[in-house]
Amino acid sequence: MIGYLEGSLLKKEADRILLLAGQVGYEVLLPPIVAETLMEKSVGDELNLYIYFQQSERQPRPQLIGFHQELIKDFFQLFITVEDIGPLKAVKALTLPVHEIAKAVESEDVRLLKSLKGIGGRTAQKMIATLKGKMECFLLPTEGGERPLPGGGPAEGIDAICSQVLNVLVEQLGHKPADAAGMIDDALARNPAIASAEALFDEVLSGL
Repeated sequence: MIGYLEGSLLKKEADRILLLAGQVGYEVLLPPIVAETLMEKSVGDELNLYIYFQQSERQPRPQLIGFHQELIKDFFQLFITVEDIGPLKAVKALTLPVHEIAKAVESEDVRLLKSLKGIGGRTAQKMIATLKGKMECFLLPTEGGERPLPGGGPAEGIDAICSQVLNVLVEQLGHKPADAAGMIDDALARNPAIASAEALFDEVLSGL
């Protein structure tokens, strides 16, 4: 399964690119918030993307979905746990920054959620019911996509820490993304001063 690609841009369209990596051209679908970050890229420019690999019995043709930040991929994996939101629908729906969607979920802002492409009132309610309480790692990012640690410490941002631990819980330990996010939120609630991925992982384990 493909989880990450580095290569050069061969072709760019509104919702996808063709990425040359290892002499193979990969067609990668892009959510609108990701496509916006590539507007200034030209053919031949180097790119690196985190990849969500989509293939199912109903969709046997493999599809790659690309993200410029691992944090956004993590959010996407939670997003598609909502009933009636599959990967292809989720790709089109990501028209707002992740932190705005997360804030809308936590504040039960149905109006804002309905502004996402393809999301109606009923699906917005399902998003709130499924995701509320699991958005801690995605709230209030800085310009660089990460939130500073309490006290302004120089270490990696808490979002990057959450992302690392979420990946371990899902990819290595087999937890569902939504369950893993809940474990992380519980751990941060118990110990808001966590300042490293190792400390967060230990706190998660202590709560199991």
